[in-house]
Amino acid sequence: MDKLCIVKHRSIAKKACDKGLVFLNGSEARPSKKVHVGDIIKVTLYGFILECEITEIPKGNIGKSEMQNYYKLLVKNQTT
Repeated sequence: MDKLCIVKHRSIAKKACDKGLVFLNGSEARPSKKVHVGDIIKVTLYGFILECEITEIPKGNIGKSEMQNYYKLLVKNQTT
């Protein structure tokens, strides 16, 4: 998630997984879970629910201007 700029830091992604805030294809995700093209990631952080589909796996870190090439945002809702 950090390489795709969904969260800013790897440590935040790990904590979100550990707290059960990240789902991969409908199942609770662990920090070490491999992600593949076509997978759906759902994240609840910072008062928002984000759901996105992975369209490509980056080979390294990417810039914010490139992130839209690697996933498609399906849902972005504010939690109540």
